Amino acid sequence: MRTDRDNEYMAFSRVTRLLQSALESRNVNDIIRATHANTELWIALASDLASQGNELPDQLKANLISLAIFSIKHGHRVMAEDAPLQPLLDINLHIMKGLRGEVQR
Repeated sequence: MRTDRDNEYMAFSRVTRLLQSALESRNVNDIIRATHANTELWIALASDLASQGNELPDQLKANLISLAIFSIKHGHRVMAEDAPLQPLLDINLHIMKGLRGEVQR
């Protein structure tokens, strides 16, 4: 049985693989597709974080919403071919480590 955390990890893993593949291929269409998928993921996450039913600590929610805002804005710059893709990949990998409990506090 999958937990919410497992589902979140799987969503980040899928999008992060797309970003990695796009970074390696350097194909503009792949970059746009991966960046768009990443933006959709972060919008969904931000929406969940902002909902009244979300029970995460307020500071963690605020930090994650800040990352969402950065990822969405940076994604728009990537799609305009004005910014590198790597920061989006780095953020997602860090989030995945956190979801696995690998990030030291």
